[in-house]
Amino acid sequence: MKKRLFSGIQPSGDVHIGNYLGAIRNWVRLIDQFECIFCIVDYHAITIEYDPKDMKKRILNAAAVNIASGLDPGRCILFVQSHVPEHTELAWILNTVTPMGHLERMTQYKDKSRQHAENINAGLFNYPVLQAADILLYKSDAVPVGEDQVQHIELAREIARKFNMRYGEIFPEPKEILSEAPRIMGLDGKTKMSKSLGNYISLIESPESIRKKLSAAVTDENRKRRTDTGNPDICNLFTLHKYFSTKEQIEYVQGACRTAEIGCVECKRVLSDNVAEALTPVRLRYEELVKDPDFLLGILSEGAARCKRMAEDTMGDARKRMGLL
Repeated sequence: MKKRLFSGIQPSGDVHIGNYLGAIRNWVRLIDQFECIFCIVDYHAITIEYDPKDMKKRILNAAAVNIASGLDPGRCILFVQSHVPEHTELAWILNTVTPMGHLERMTQYKDKSRQHAENINAGLFNYPVLQAADILLYKSDAVPVGEDQVQHIELAREIARKFNMRYGEIFPEPKEILSEAPRIMGLDGKTKMSKSLGNYISLIESPESIRKKLSAAVTDENRKRRTDTGNPDICNLFTLHKYFSTKEQIEYVQGACRTAEIGCVECKRVLSDNVAEALTPVRLRYEELVKDPDFLLGILSEGAARCKRMAEDTMGDARKRMGLL
């Protein structure tokens, strides 16, 4: 039997090319290697302030854009976290074996506390425990993550170990699968690509919008004039060329930039055309899917039913080991 893989997707608005290169593209490659479960983690999303009127749309949009990007529901499971209540039940149980000090050391908690200083809530603090529950509920063997999430997977292993030592072996210790893509920087060239910072290109962006955003993107700031030579090694957009341009185009842009044969305008034009060409099929498929919310709800409902059966088995075992009625 294949090993089981789990990953969560926040319904936090537009999915951008940083999400695609750092996560979704890797998930699609892993579908045939693992039994894959992908969860739209709406309970994680409510740890920061949001508009309740938009949440249903955000969840359906997250499902649509991920299916359009290659997460074929016929080859993997896609469902919504809140549709399987065992996630929060297991999270409460795991709270009882999780040391406070471990949660206080979580880098992401510190970062989010600075970003949302007006709303530092217990859910934000406990986020890693719910994340561990998401993973362990399905006895997952592997979790594909970026480098910024490795600390959370290490904690999930520690929580599994503590539970197993106290109550008996139930949970495997999940291993992270690191993305091949490095951290994708935003169009400002200074911070990670982020919806909240507005420095991103959405997977469903129109070609016109892609060209407009890339035309204003920061490149090699040492290159002040068209005749100045550039350094692709420190140019954020050259990183994107490596994912969206052909080998010949990459070699040409790299050489021509260093000799000032082309300027940043020409470089951006090549990249814009390639990004638009790559994303157009995703956008068109997404537009088809969002026109049929019942189809999306059916996929999510079927996925939740399959996951609930697994979750009930895990929780029955956990309650028995803990001596609960």
